[in-house]
Amino acid sequence: MDTTIIGMATFALGGLAGATFLLPARGVKEWAYETWWMFYCVVGLILMPTIVCAVAVPDFLNVIRSAPTSTILKCVAFGAIWGVGGLTWGLMVRYLGIGLGLAIGCGLCAATGTVLPPIMNGEAATLLYVNGAVSASKLVVLGGVAGSLVGIVFVGLAGKFKESELPEEEKKKAVAEFDFKKGMIVAVVSGVCSACMNLGLQSGGVIEKAAYDAAVKAGVVAEGAAWSWQGMPVIMVVLWGGFAVQAAWVVQQHVKNGTFGDYFRRGPVAKNWIFASLVGVIWVLQFVCQKAGEPMMGELKYISFAIVMASTILFSTIIGVFTGEWKGTGSKTKGLLALGTVVLIASFCVISIGSK
Repeated sequence: MDTTIIGMATFALGGLAGATFLLPARGVKEWAYETWWMFYCVVGLILMPTIVCAVAVPDFLNVIRSAPTSTILKCVAFGAIWGVGGLTWGLMVRYLGIGLGLAIGCGLCAATGTVLPPIMNGEAATLLYVNGAVSASKLVVLGGVAGSLVGIVFVGLAGKFKESELPEEEKKKAVAEFDFKKGMIVAVVSGVCSACMNLGLQSGGVIEKAAYDAAVKAGVVAEGAAWSWQGMPVIMVVLWGGFAVQAAWVVQQHVKNGTFGDYFRRGPVAKNWIFASLVGVIWVLQFVCQKAGEPMMGELKYISFAIVMASTILFSTIIGVFTGEWKGTGSKTKGLLALGTVVLIASFCVISIGSK
């Protein structure tokens, strides 16, 4: 099978993780928002990336130490900005629901995070050119990326119609705190800031090269062969910045609300620990899949973030339908939702053809 197809499938799995990671939070009972969010932070931003690196990357600590300080700081800084977006991501879903919230947030995130990294790295020409000439395949890929953004717009419009169609009590049944105005403000901040995750992930080329060299030296991979795990230390470094921001917010909220005792005293403690930890485990898999799939894509690796985000929207829309978020809406709203979903699927096909 063509490696680009495997890469695309890996990105889609990342999108599935991005669409479902908040579902276990529904099993958390009687804990404040900040309490289960801290579990997600510790597990998803620190423990899981460290475990993945320890298992997959030979001598990963020395790999990170070998990177220039400027590279580490750049990755951490982008991770910190993403941390702001990550904090508001949960609020976005809280106000808009999984289907609509992730569609709008991921749309902004995909548009910003896909185009900016090649430009900021001085590789803007790689978006269109191969050996100095415009590449037809890259035009097709960019067309597919643009198509996915159009699909996102249709899903967003469906959400706007939903806001005007349903009475307040109906909206609250599926999304207890539904508020389109608040949700849109949060979604814009979250989407743009969250794009910095990809800026951080694409800024660690030196770290990826060191990880690859260590793997070759250890006999894990043959020289010149694609290796899916070289980007794992980059994820780890970027998330240091994200953890610092989010953990600081959690501590501030604990002090403000007096919720430090939630971890051991409130609700079904053992079950809450498990469900809150699952949020972090599933969450980090979206970026593990993104970086694991990139080596299979060659020069087209820049589309990885767009595919992960678009896949997240596709799967979250489906989940939103099954959880009743669109129940009671009119035919126009459902038609836009269906059209957006079809356009997203068609865009994936176009990108696959261009990649191949």
